[in-house]
Amino acid sequence: MSELQPRAAPAPLPLAARSLPMVLRTEIEKLILRGELPTGERLNENFLAERFKVSRGPVREAFRALVEAGLLEFVPNRGVFVRQISLAEAIATYEVRAGVFAHAGRLAAARVQDGEIHRLRSFVEHMDECISRKDGAGYYALNLQLHDQILFATRNSRLITTYMGLIKELHRFRAKNIDRPEHLRVSNAEHAEMVEAIAARDELRAYEAHYRHVMNAKGRVLEVFGKRDA
Repeated sequence: MSELQPRAAPAPLPLAARSLPMVLRTEIEKLILRGELPTGERLNENFLAERFKVSRGPVREAFRALVEAGLLEFVPNRGVFVRQISLAEAIATYEVRAGVFAHAGRLAAARVQDGEIHRLRSFVEHMDECISRKDGAGYYALNLQLHDQILFATRNSRLITTYMGLIKELHRFRAKNIDRPEHLRVSNAEHAEMVEAIAARDELRAYEAHYRHVMNAKGRVLEVFGKRDA
């Protein structure tokens, strides 16, 4: 199996204690992204512990990790809630993200190493394969890894931290596109252009490709959520 393909699904619960919070985080995140735990809902620690047949401690640790990831929020004296971000807030975040990611593309074009170019191209290839077999979850996992690899190629830790702080609020909006194969095809064509711009070490072309990708993603979000949230 290629190292670039998404990891196998976690083994059924219960698992060894050291891996349990990580598995629970993944399972709870899936419930959020599928809409089974809707935005604004207060999460019940006991209910989830019973659902997954585990103690409350690992659930609490998973909650903490998801708060840090931006999917949950802790409200003092009230509990933990699925974080609610409005469409307007998401669009504003996409607009800021576009500038930061464009700069990341420019830096990656200037600093990328040959081995990283091969890896970036491989991500795009495997994402095309996911589209062909209608594996939206696999595509989304690889999409996150592709973006992470581009950020790593910048060698700029401050930029990476800034970018990660922005996108942690956007998972619900980004993940929703996996239900739309036509969006995935267009998005991956944009990825291919981004990667080839980096491979050519063309900083201006990379800047424009990365900026365009995020702004187009904003348009896709409006297409999916705009009428519903209007």
